[in-house]
Amino acid sequence: MDEKVLEEIQFHQETLSRDANSPLHLIREKEMEISGRVLSAKKQAEDIVAEARKKATTTLAKAEEASKTLAHEQEKRVLEELEKETAQIKIDAGAEIDGLRSTVADRQASAVDFVVKTVTEV
Repeated sequence: MDEKVLEEIQFHQETLSRDANSPLHLIREKEMEISGRVLSAKKQAEDIVAEARKKATTTLAKAEEASKTLAHEQEKRVLEELEKETAQIKIDAGAEIDGLRSTVADRQASAVDFVVKTVTEV
C-alpha cells in the first residue's frame, strides 16, 4: 500500500482517539490537505507532460513525413530539369554534328585535290 495512504489511515485512527480540535491536530490536518493537493498537482503535471510528449512525438512524425514528401518532390523536379537539359544537349550536339558533316562535305573535294597535288608533285 502507498505510504501516504497508510499515513492517512493512521492519522484518522489517531483522530478518533484524541481531541480533534487540538492545535497540533488541526496543523496535521492542514498538512494532510496540502500534501493531497501537492500529490494531485504532481499527478496533473505528469499527465500534462505525458500528453505533451505524445503531441511532440506525433508532430515529429508528421514533420518527418512532410520532409520526405518534400524531398521526393524536389528530387522529381531536379530529375525533370536534368532530363530537359539532357534532351537540349542532344539536340544541340545533333545540330553541331550536322554542321560538321556539312563542312566536311564542303571541304572534302578541296582536301582530295590537295592530297593528289601533294602526291603528284613529289
